[in-house]
Amino acid sequence: MSQQDKRLSAEVLADVQVLWDYNHMGHELRPCDVGVGLGSHDLGVATRAAELFHSGYFPLLVFSGANAPTTIDRFPRGEAVHYREHALSLGVPNDAVLVEPEAKHTGANIELSRALLESRGIPVRSVMLVSRPYQQRRAYAACRKVWPEVEVICASQDVGLVDYLAGIGDDARVINTIVADTQRIKVYGDQGHAIPQEMPAEVWAAYERLVQAGYDKRVIPNA
Repeated sequence: MSQQDKRLSAEVLADVQVLWDYNHMGHELRPCDVGVGLGSHDLGVATRAAELFHSGYFPLLVFSGANAPTTIDRFPRGEAVHYREHALSLGVPNDAVLVEPEAKHTGANIELSRALLESRGIPVRSVMLVSRPYQQRRAYAACRKVWPEVEVICASQDVGLVDYLAGIGDDARVINTIVADTQRIKVYGDQGHAIPQEMPAEVWAAYERLVQAGYDKRVIPNA
């Protein structure tokens, strides 16, 4: 029986909740110069970005993302392209959306979005990163490293873990990714690719239990 077919045990769900809570930055939303939607398998990122645009949190939106093995079937023309099309279908004006179609990881999402905005002569003092809920801390740490002069606010869909899992419909995919993102916060901080983040002992213990439970499909080996 695959992970996807199993009902999550209370122990696994509790450990995932620990990682979910840790990866959510809890930022108070306030207006920013630009929003950057980080590509992934989750179209909810684009939905949330459109909502934030319509609520006046930013006047310009950049969607960033090429493809990963987990998104090529869902978004064959690229994550950012599909995100843009979805945002336009939700009423975001065409001239308010830029597309960065090359990035293949979170750091590149931010670096290439920054370069795109600079190439257009668009000054940016503050940026709202719109991501999956459990990607917030890793995105924040990467942005503070590669774009240190801007104020960074993290935003995601306002949804709890259980409802998010139900909405995605693939528990194994989500949990494997949360586990991998948590590992990368520590590894990339140690390697200098992102600013270091405090890693509470209870968070790392939950991470290790989930790896032992088999949710290790996207972790960096021997890191």
